[in-house]
Amino acid sequence: MKPFEDRTPDTQYRDNLKYILDNGVRVKSRQGVDALTVIAPPSMHFKLENGFPMITDRSIKGFWKGSIGEIWAFINGARTLEQLESFGCKFWTPWGTPEKAAKRGLAVGDLGPGSYGAAFHDFPTPDGTPYNQVQNIIEQMIEFPELRTHFISPWIPEYIIRGTGKQQKVVVAPCHGWTHLRIIDNKLTLHMFQRSADFPVGVPSNMVQYAALLMMIAHATNTEPYEFVHSFSDAHIYVDQIPMVEELIAREPKKLPTVTMINKKDSVFDYRSDDFELSDYDPHPGMKDIPVAV
Repeated sequence: MKPFEDRTPDTQYRDNLKYILDNGVRVKSRQGVDALTVIAPPSMHFKLENGFPMITDRSIKGFWKGSIGEIWAFINGARTLEQLESFGCKFWTPWGTPEKAAKRGLAVGDLGPGSYGAAFHDFPTPDGTPYNQVQNIIEQMIEFPELRTHFISPWIPEYIIRGTGKQQKVVVAPCHGWTHLRIIDNKLTLHMFQRSADFPVGVPSNMVQYAALLMMIAHATNTEPYEFVHSFSDAHIYVDQIPMVEELIAREPKKLPTVTMINKKDSVFDYRSDDFELSDYDPHPGMKDIPVAV
């Protein structure tokens, strides 16, 4: 990683916010708030030598560790609010309500067998034996680093489909997590495709957690954590978020910070958010009043 003084301010995140404001089509949403929507805005490419992809346009210092805790909860198979909270992720409560659970035939607090944790850690198989995607992909990467098939999916179709005579078995259909890992010259790139992207609120969290995942998998596979690529399909800004977004993109760009793995573990499943340390972070003031669509 370059010394902080040698890094270049990164504007990719704010550039996409402006792109959505300028090109988005206003559509209704199931959350009850209209959204400006763009399909497939430009992908963001973050080479880690220029800093860790944690936005500086507003401070997210208060929840970045919760974002890392969330992805580690998922790769460890967490699918209940209680399990997520044990990893330091405490922001799922609005999606784990008794009403949402009852509608899907789930116990209160259960995110469902179609949720991220179930897909990453316990993907269903024809013989009924749960399949751990993350463990198997890392083993494959070590044995066959040259392959183009290092891929992880959060999508279990039979639990997510809706319609007459069908009951969805997940409180929130996975929005992110289609992950392609590629090793070239012993440098690891993690490309994450996101189906649905709330750019002002969700995307900054996703940037942090998948960049941290890149660092962890690179350590596990003895490769260099080189680049995080973030791609999107449905990218949107809710209309009640627009005033804050306009303020955010008017701010001066700043350099990306440093995130260091301070405790390197033997098993990828043993990491926690406290194993990562943040430095060189000088963001603009936070925006606690950005609405969250539930």
